[in-house]
Amino acid sequence: MARYYLGIDGGQSSTKALLAEETGKVIGRGRGGPCNHAGSVEGRGKFLSAVGDCLRQAYHEAGIATDTRFAAVCLGLSGGSEDKEAYTRELIASDKYKFTHDAEIALSGGTAGEPGIIIIAGTGSIAFGRNARMQTARAGGWGYIFGDEGGAFDIARQALRRALQYEEGWGPATVLHQALLEVSGAASANSLLHGLYNRFDRTEIARYARLVSAAAESGDEVALEVLEIAAKNLTRYVAGVYGKLFPNREVISIVHVGGVFQSKLLVQYLKQNIERQLHCSVEKPRFSPAAGALLEALRLDGNLSSLTGLEPED
Repeated sequence: MARYYLGIDGGQSSTKALLAEETGKVIGRGRGGPCNHAGSVEGRGKFLSAVGDCLRQAYHEAGIATDTRFAAVCLGLSGGSEDKEAYTRELIASDKYKFTHDAEIALSGGTAGEPGIIIIAGTGSIAFGRNARMQTARAGGWGYIFGDEGGAFDIARQALRRALQYEEGWGPATVLHQALLEVSGAASANSLLHGLYNRFDRTEIARYARLVSAAAESGDEVALEVLEIAAKNLTRYVAGVYGKLFPNREVISIVHVGGVFQSKLLVQYLKQNIERQLHCSVEKPRFSPAAGALLEALRLDGNLSSLTGLEPED
């Protein structure tokens, strides 16, 4: 009897599924809407719809029945899995289940299941690692009030602080001041600050981080300093995880993922810091988080097959 495996990446913006046969060959794919909140009646409906859409697409592409029972399933879910496990068991029949967070499947995909560390910097930031003994550790991910250093919100916040300092006469000149005013349409950095307080939207503020990268590319010293500090903070996260999991100073895979790393300068600073401190290289992830979830499903069943048949978006 054929054995099938399923990996699901349930995120804040979309849900992705990959279905594989026993050899590790990916034979089905699916995509749905966000499924990060399922506590309310509305949230439950969105979760079931997002995962259900993924499954129907994956079943269709794989050419298998919709009541197929899987050997193992892994779901990596943004925002935790506590309120989603029961719904998943209603929707998916499987001999084995693994419910975990999005950082673990991102690491599994990024290192192709090997020991290592992933540094994630989107709106927020977190580092997560796992060693050969399957011990795990994390650093960061505290949220925008108490942490998330090096994430897009933090970078944008630092940019506005520097613009305010210049405007008030106690900070160096920076092109960030004019760039923030042009993009926001505000008359001054002070009015922009108050406007953001009045209509606070963390994601909207985080979008200003791209201005820092552009200003740094033009040679603005203040913007360069903001990126250097962000890279140092992200390096501290990685070093903290590394110290807990790899006391023998092993050379491991370290991968980065997230919108912040669209900044070539930030990636350059991060690589320099980590190579100097840990003597490890920093690379782009080998596979996607959905592929990482699929790898976790295979491993859960004791199947050590490598994934094949992946496409670039997988």
